[in-house]
Amino acid sequence: MQLLQRLRLLSQSPGWMAFRRYSSVNEMTFEVTPFKLHKLDSGPDVKVTVTRDEAVQYLKQMMMVRRLETTASNMYKEKQIRGFCHLYSGQEAVAIGMKAGMRDGDSVITAYRCHAWALNSGVTAKQIFGELAGRVSGCVHGKGGSMHFYYPQGNFFGGCAIVGAQVPLGTGIAFAYKYRGEKNVNFALYGDGAANQGQIYEVMNMAKLWKLPCVFVCENNGYGMGTSVERSSASTEYYTRGDYVPGLWVNAMDVLAVRQATQWAGEYCRQGNGPLVVEMATYRYFGHSMSDPGTSYRTREEIQEVRKHRDPITGFREKVVSGGLIDEAEAKEIEKEARNTIETALAEALKDPEPPLDLLYCDVYAETPMAIRGTSADQMIIPKAILSRDALVAAA
Repeated sequence: MQLLQRLRLLSQSPGWMAFRRYSSVNEMTFEVTPFKLHKLDSGPDVKVTVTRDEAVQYLKQMMMVRRLETTASNMYKEKQIRGFCHLYSGQEAVAIGMKAGMRDGDSVITAYRCHAWALNSGVTAKQIFGELAGRVSGCVHGKGGSMHFYYPQGNFFGGCAIVGAQVPLGTGIAFAYKYRGEKNVNFALYGDGAANQGQIYEVMNMAKLWKLPCVFVCENNGYGMGTSVERSSASTEYYTRGDYVPGLWVNAMDVLAVRQATQWAGEYCRQGNGPLVVEMATYRYFGHSMSDPGTSYRTREEIQEVRKHRDPITGFREKVVSGGLIDEAEAKEIEKEARNTIETALAEALKDPEPPLDLLYCDVYAETPMAIRGTSADQMIIPKAILSRDALVAAA
């Protein structure tokens, strides 16, 4: 009886809460949606094990991306972002799950919806906001903007504004890996809107012919701009569209399914089997870009239905809480930390200056003896074969 009373008193103390929260289950095995296969005898295991630390990491990363994109939306409305802006809300499990399944040395190249990939590849939130706002502290010093993030230090070879054009570049990176005898894999992402591009099929042929370590990842969010996949594609089974290139379909609203598929795809390529097509079935909440309200070609009810039943963050949060990996109080702390990190990063980024005009003439491959017109009719400039970051250091 005395023992029960002591335990009851202990459970009411603050220290008990900390003990209970941080001594829960260390790992848990979940069963994910079965993968669909094309020209494959076997695929990834549907049983996926995740540790407590991994669960905390993935939840925080997805919450960071969601908060970052919501903040970017507000920045655009306040005219702190000029030009184009494409948001990733709803698709967080793709970037987070893929990065978790990639090996060190593997690389990624994607399209213009690239903020999450930048954050997940080592670019800080401050650098992202700096780039969006055209500040010198941006990851490419304010010269790229929303669509042209680039961070080779993290094996992220950028966003690309030209629809589908990043896929041949990714294939070239995979060619370099094979040429050098490296055991790395490139993941080249494109959307369902780009899936009918001829250049994608051209490089799939080259990759298969030369057995390049390239995973062609189709992020199928259901809409290419304002056109549904059913209206744009004769076949909406994008994982089969490689024909002679094997394919894999993934429920990409589940971060664990994405991680499992990415690990499997990477090893498939590393074993010398050649390329693979992976379709990530996902969904975006915002319109195609900030100029698109996203409700003229789909209903608000459709969006709310996905948010309610298939949201990647809510679904994962419920899964790991019910599994005992974390508790709800800790999940709220993770969410609060993500919000504070993003708010602090934005405030710091907006304090930074815009890049000096001289930076406009940097980052060319070679200097030319021919001068070009500068920012005014009487100003003649010779472009400099120097990186912006080196020019900034030299001017400091």
